[in-house]
Amino acid sequence: MVAPHSFHQQESRVTEAPAAASDVVLQAAKVAARKLARARRAGLTNAAAPARLAEAVLAQYAPPPGAIIAGYWPMGDEMDPRPLMLALAARGHALALPVTPPRGQPLAFLAWAPGAALRSGPLGTSEPVAGEELRPDVLLVPLLAFDRAGRRLGYGGGYYDCTLAALPGAKAIGIAYAGQEMPEVPAGPQDFRLPLIATEAGVIVCGDPV
Repeated sequence: MVAPHSFHQQESRVTEAPAAASDVVLQAAKVAARKLARARRAGLTNAAAPARLAEAVLAQYAPPPGAIIAGYWPMGDEMDPRPLMLALAARGHALALPVTPPRGQPLAFLAWAPGAALRSGPLGTSEPVAGEELRPDVLLVPLLAFDRAGRRLGYGGGYYDCTLAALPGAKAIGIAYAGQEMPEVPAGPQDFRLPLIATEAGVIVCGDPV
């Protein structure tokens, strides 16, 4: 006769196995999507696009007065958010840039003013040399690909998913070229969905922007 607790152990193993297999499939799909998205984004560089994106955000979704804005310093062929950041600073918004922590921890954001010194951070990032740590009200979020449901394909570190989960009430705006859109980005329940995606073609509302 099999002990009752053995059935529970067997049920647990049966439940865990499909979940683990599903995660393996999801991660493989993300790896393939990242490869495609990187190749696609490399051909989208457009010198006029960052300014058009800034104009679209200010016209369609200008942050409220006094909101603290967390931007990022672009790497490689990422869409450049700096024209938008400079325009927001000119409107009186305080700016911050992310500091990359050990993997699994949320990003920290240090105050930064246009022209202030930067230093090289991990993974090729640039971060403030010094500055007060701020809690952002609006985050400009880099990405590899997005879809109309607000799914975001990042670089695999999970930093922004962790960070946004730790900042309830903060607004996240994906920053991308319009050509980075995919029909559907592979995503799991732990992946944060963006309510807004800003591109040079306009701001896409994926959910409730309030």
